[in-house]
Amino acid sequence: MNPASPQRLHAGASADSSTPASPARQPASPPAKVDSAQLFEGQRELIIQHQGETYRLRITRHDKLILTK
Repeated sequence: MNPASPQRLHAGASADSSTPASPARQPASPPAKVDSAQLFEGQRELIIQHQGETYRLRITRHDKLILTK
């Protein structure tokens, strides 16, 4: 077999493997999209509670987002 061949085997693989290939995964649905103006409602900072922890999401003076714990 030519080493540059696309049929080259990976380490540990065999050409006559009886193990079937794993089924293809279904593509995940796209993440929800939310406009930041809806989240902030005119404010520059909001508090997010997640699994008992408090996070702050802030809009900087350069209109970037910063998430801090």
